Amino acid sequence: MKKTMFSVLLIFLLFSCAGLKRKAIKNIDVTLESTFFKNQFTGFLVIDPISGDTIYNHNSDKYFTPASNTKIFTLYTALKTLPNRIPTLRYLEQNDTLYFEGSGDPSFLHHYLKDSTGFKFLRNRDNLAFYDGNFVDTKWGPGWSWDDFEWYYSPERNAFPMYGNTILIYDNPEWSASPDYFKDSVITIKNTWNREKDSNIFYFDGETKDSLEIPFITSKKTVKAVLEHSLEKSIHIANKMPKGTKKTLYGIPADSLYVRLMHESDNFIAEQLLVLSSGVLTDTLNTQNARNYILENDLKDLPQEPRWVDGSGLSRYNLFTPQSMVYVLNRLYREIPEERLLTIFPTGGVSGTLKSWYSGNDEPYIFAKSGSLSNNYCLSGYLRTKSGRLLIFSFMNNHFKHSSSEIKQKMESVFETIRDSY
Repeated sequence: MKKTMFSVLLIFLLFSCAGLKRKAIKNIDVTLESTFFKNQFTGFLVIDPISGDTIYNHNSDKYFTPASNTKIFTLYTALKTLPNRIPTLRYLEQNDTLYFEGSGDPSFLHHYLKDSTGFKFLRNRDNLAFYDGNFVDTKWGPGWSWDDFEWYYSPERNAFPMYGNTILIYDNPEWSASPDYFKDSVITIKNTWNREKDSNIFYFDGETKDSLEIPFITSKKTVKAVLEHSLEKSIHIANKMPKGTKKTLYGIPADSLYVRLMHESDNFIAEQLLVLSSGVLTDTLNTQNARNYILENDLKDLPQEPRWVDGSGLSRYNLFTPQSMVYVLNRLYREIPEERLLTIFPTGGVSGTLKSWYSGNDEPYIFAKSGSLSNNYCLSGYLRTKSGRLLIFSFMNNHFKHSSSEIKQKMESVFETIRDSY
């Protein structure tokens, strides 16, 4: 009798769960087919990585402009190619001279990461010779907006970044600049631009701003000048590295870069991670090397081949599908311990770019990377259901004219439906 009652109860629960899931799918269908989504392009895929089941699929094989969702591919590339501590520079000693070249490490005296490993190493050496011929890439990515040159989110990329390749100007209580090498190049007046387009002349209106972060123009002469000023010693420019085996100096833990990359959606770190990966894979610093390698090897079985042109997603030339995003997220899930993985991703209602969204009230349930450009908003990552299942999703929205807040509200209702039904 007890066995019969248990069987009846189990069947009832199974039918109830199935009914709840069918209702959830219907509710999502109604949302995505509503007039709100009618005049934009939307793709949505949700899978269960354990069972392999597809929970929901809508336009998941179509290409979208991913914005900063591109950083998911950059993260995966870095995790597959870089060591646990970041290579900060490479060097070779000949006679009484230390020859050194950059690795692309973005943390060297970074305003927020503040890594000084390379700085201390060079400060304790004499007769320094800097070589920058290993960087054979452009300062900006293909399709970057030309008028972003003055904004903090668009620093130049190079072999030997310093201070995040930006000047930080702040007024506390008197205005100051970091690196202070540029202090005499700051004009304290209100101006249309924060910087001259073709020179390192900066403008700061201390009456209306507490601080301002502005990219500076990089070159081997700029690197030499800023580094000499910081180290308080002279540096020679080398035309080539001498023959011999170069040694590598390792610096900041890699996860420090990955967390800032994903939580702050740091474009500069994204670009430099591909520079770093290229330097580990080859003798040349070129971001295309890193992208080609990962696509031809670890990601050769992607459902759809992407158009991938930069590390940050600043370029509108990038094209990815929700299926490919979920594929890489699934690889991350299978290859990285869950606790570490979810720490790297922003948490809804708690951290990073998701701090104000997808809170879940009692328990966080969204761990994901957002991507925003004007008229585009994408979110891809992991969703924890009330039953404890961890699902993988990619929700991509392009070409909408609503506000991004309205898009996020609609997405949040969809996520809550899935969370409560599975």
